[in-house]
Amino acid sequence: MIKVGIVGASGYTGEELLRLLSGHPSAEAVIATARSAVGKKVSSVHENLKGLCDLEFEEPDYDKIKKECDIVFMAVPHGTAMDAVPEILKDSKCKVIDLSADYRLKTDVFEQVYGMKHKAPMEAVYAIPEVHPEVNKELKDRLISNPGCFPTGATLAAAPLAAAGLLKSVLFDSKTGVTGAGNTPTATSHYPNLAENIIPYKLSAHRHLAEMVQEVSRLQPGFENVSFTPHVIPVSRGILTTAHIETTEKMTTADVKKMYEEYYEGKPFVQFAETVPSLANVRGSNFCHIGIEADARNNRVIVLSAIDNLVKGASGQAIQNMNLICGLKETEGLWFPGLI
Repeated sequence: MIKVGIVGASGYTGEELLRLLSGHPSAEAVIATARSAVGKKVSSVHENLKGLCDLEFEEPDYDKIKKECDIVFMAVPHGTAMDAVPEILKDSKCKVIDLSADYRLKTDVFEQVYGMKHKAPMEAVYAIPEVHPEVNKELKDRLISNPGCFPTGATLAAAPLAAAGLLKSVLFDSKTGVTGAGNTPTATSHYPNLAENIIPYKLSAHRHLAEMVQEVSRLQPGFENVSFTPHVIPVSRGILTTAHIETTEKMTTADVKKMYEEYYEGKPFVQFAETVPSLANVRGSNFCHIGIEADARNNRVIVLSAIDNLVKGASGQAIQNMNLICGLKETEGLWFPGLI
């Protein structure tokens, strides 16, 4: 049984890790830390885990974590993981999967985007499993950077066309649920402001844009013509991304669908919608549903992707990565449908 520690387990992604691990046949959570809830039962903070998780929240004790855990999930804000990750990796056999932004970008890009000095630069594997074949049990690297929620949906929407070198321009338009902003209320997430409303924000300079450019340009070298605008909508979970992709040649819907089906063959968590993807169909699951339509008149392809931002966009993908680097079946503990 794989022993798991979760640093920062009181938030939404920490709760999702604990929820998913409670039903995992080959891994179990043995340590859950949260400075704001030390001494409290996990199930008193996350009441949906009553009878499923008997842990108490602890102060982070990295010596203890290194001794007792095989895998450590960092479910903390950006700027926090870099304080802990080097200490956990030093003189231990632990592998770390970081759900923060601290190791997703090159150091200079991170410092520019997040406006802070990176205190502990390290090499990490950025890991969207469907487009990063290096994420596997042979992985010698011990630090996995779990992608952001918006870049996960966006990259999966554009990857096959990028890999074929067919991109001319890409505009990602994403609608996200409120949990994407974390569990601290803000003016944007305050119910009277958001109910029966839709709120665009960071119209051209969202931090996740850097990840999108990084991933698309990795697949189609030199390509950086990527734009991104997010919107908050009054749902708790989910991200629906509409990718407006201008291509270098005219394509039919059938051509694009065939390309996507071939690219994602053998990738169990990418599925194709009969019509258009629905957030309801992926809610609570690790699936990404994709819909495709080509507009040959404008050399444009519209690709829609739907994910649960807390599962495929965060904790579920983290467990998917854990499965791969530990030599487990990729779907283990994650093979269940959305809630509808």
